[in-house]
Amino acid sequence: MKELELKFTLHVFENANELSKPDAELLEAAKNAMKDSYSPYSGFKVAAAVLLANGKTVTGTNQENAAYPVCLCAEATALSACSALYPDVAINKIAITVKSKSHVVNHPVAPCGVCRQRISEYENRFNNNIEIILMGEEGQVYSVNTVKDILPLTFTKADL
Repeated sequence: MKELELKFTLHVFENANELSKPDAELLEAAKNAMKDSYSPYSGFKVAAAVLLANGKTVTGTNQENAAYPVCLCAEATALSACSALYPDVAINKIAITVKSKSHVVNHPVAPCGVCRQRISEYENRFNNNIEIILMGEEGQVYSVNTVKDILPLTFTKADL
């Protein structure tokens, strides 16, 4: 047997003030979109803002349903909107933030596994890494250069 160690770089900022102006603006766009979250069951709002290669920003929020399995994540709504509105434009970055009705989220929350796979599909589709910026309601901000950092063994069309 051989053992393989996988490593990645996680950029940690003490708060959003340490971000570059464009990254802070993208995160702010996600925070502003939070009002559109439809989360009456969990009270856990998630918003995403996507920066496209053409300079456009597209947002999305989680959309809950009483039948939980058919809920949509914020990342899924934002990515789908990008694909519908700008089908031939690559995605450069996605900022994701959260807010809870029951407590203050003071740490970054990463995308679920399904959304990591969705982001991977867009990276592969355009052969373009997507930087992911994560923040809770307050506190530190994390960023990674590519979804492969948080989903290292991706499933792609090459596996089919």
